[in-house]
Amino acid sequence: MSLKDRLRDVALAEGFSKMGVCRPDAIPLAGDRLKRFIDEGRHGEMSWMAERMAWRGDPQALWPEARSIIMLAEVYTPDHDPLDTLTLRDRAAISVYAQNRDYHDLVKKRLKRVGRWLLEQARGEKIKVFVDTAPVMEKPLAQAAGLGWQGKHTNLLARDLGNWFFLGAIFTTVKLDPDIPEDENCGSCRACLDICPTDAFPAPFQLDARRCISYLTIEHKGPVAPELRAKMGNRIYGCDDCLAVCPWNKFAQDATEIRYAAREDLRAPNLGELASLDDAGFRTKFSGSPIKRIGRDRFVRNVLYAIGNSQTPALAEAARRLTDDPDPTVAEAAQWAIERLAS
Repeated sequence: MSLKDRLRDVALAEGFSKMGVCRPDAIPLAGDRLKRFIDEGRHGEMSWMAERMAWRGDPQALWPEARSIIMLAEVYTPDHDPLDTLTLRDRAAISVYAQNRDYHDLVKKRLKRVGRWLLEQARGEKIKVFVDTAPVMEKPLAQAAGLGWQGKHTNLLARDLGNWFFLGAIFTTVKLDPDIPEDENCGSCRACLDICPTDAFPAPFQLDARRCISYLTIEHKGPVAPELRAKMGNRIYGCDDCLAVCPWNKFAQDATEIRYAAREDLRAPNLGELASLDDAGFRTKFSGSPIKRIGRDRFVRNVLYAIGNSQTPALAEAARRLTDDPDPTVAEAAQWAIERLAS
C-alpha cells in the first residue's frame, strides 16, 4: 500500500470523511478571480482578504517549500432541517456549524494528528496545517484535489457528501501523487440562488458578501442597512438557506463528531432571553463556541433585528430595555425593533 493510501486510512480513522491531494500550483486562476472580487468591493469590510491576496491566490507564495497539499473534509450534517427554525418567529436561527463547539479547534487537532503520522513515515520532511483562518483558498484547492466542486452558491459540495462539511489543509514537503480535479455538477439547478433572502448572488458562482446574511451577522461592524436587516428574519448568526436546499444533500453522510451536534439551548433559543445577555453572560454562554468571536454587542444587535422582524409584540419590552445601551449600534437596533413591532 502506498504512503498516500495509508495516509488516507489514517485520516478516515481520525474522523475525516474524505481526503484528496493536489499540487501547490493547481489553482492558477484563483488569484485572478479573487482580485476581481476585491476590485468590485464584494468583500465588504473583510480587509484581510485584500491585504493577504498574494498569498491567498498562490499557495506557492505562502510556503515555497510545499510540494503537496492534502485537503480533508469533515462532515457536520445536521440532524434536523435548519429551515424549520425560520418559521419560529420568537426564536433565533443560528447557523448549524455554530450550534456547538468551534470547528476550528476540532479540525486543527485532527489535522495535526494526521500530519504527525505523516512525518513519522517521512523523516526530515515538514508540514503546515491550516483551518480557515490562514490565507488559504480551501475551496478551489479542495476542488483541485477532487473532494468536490464549488457550486453556484460558491460553497463546496460533493456527490458523496452533500455540502455540510468543513475543510482543512495540510501543506507538506512530501511529494504525493495528485488526485483528479472534480468537475462542476450543478447543471441547471438554481435552488441555492433562488432561496437567498437578500439576493447575495449577482450571478451563478458569484457572491457579493455585502448582501450575505452570514457576512452581515458575523463580519459586518456597526448598523446593517435597514433594507437588509428587514430581510434577515430571525437569523442571528450565519445563514444556512443556500446549503439546506442543495439537492446533493440527499447523499450527505451523518456527522460522527458528537461535539458538532446542536446544543439544545442553541437549536432555537428564545430571542428575549438572548437579548438580556450582558458581556459576562454572553462569554459564559458561548465559551468554546465560534459565536464568541463576534462579541456581545454585535450579537445582541443581531438579536434585536430578529426581534424587530418577529411580529411578536411581547418581545418589545426586551428591546425597550436596550434603548439606552452603552453601544450606540445596539441602542439604535433596539429603537428600530420597537418601531418595527409597533408598525
